[in-house]
Amino acid sequence: MSSINVFVILAVLIIIALAIVAGRLHYRVYQQQKVRALEQARQDEVTRQQRESVNKSIQILAQAVQGEELTLTEASIRIAGLLDSLEVVENIRTEFSAFYQLRSLTAHISILEAWKSLDRKEQMKFDLERLQHEETYRDFIIDAAQRIRTRKF
Repeated sequence: MSSINVFVILAVLIIIALAIVAGRLHYRVYQQQKVRALEQARQDEVTRQQRESVNKSIQILAQAVQGEELTLTEASIRIAGLLDSLEVVENIRTEFSAFYQLRSLTAHISILEAWKSLDRKEQMKFDLERLQHEETYRDFIIDAAQRIRTRKF
């Protein structure tokens, strides 16, 4: 055998070895992409379910507003918070600004344990203030609650 033949055989063997290594690496990348795609699909499904749950909560709150089952302030705080959690676009926030406006106007009023720690006179003062704001925004909130009941975000 001539030295050229040995070099040719050696070159062919090296090329075959490199092709095998490249094929294995390519297969690994393919498997990783497949795993990533499955994980992304799972994450997308979890996100979809969470959004659906938040949308359902918004619908229930909007229905409760129309049934006068909770205060307009509480509904506004909750609905605005849920819309924020969905990261809705600005035109949605504008369309349903009544919720955001009432939430903003009553944000300084204590809630939960802080409310309980207020004396009766302070509670009455804040209740009166809240009721005045609710009366001002009542029609806007009820209209927004009716419109939001048919929406999905």
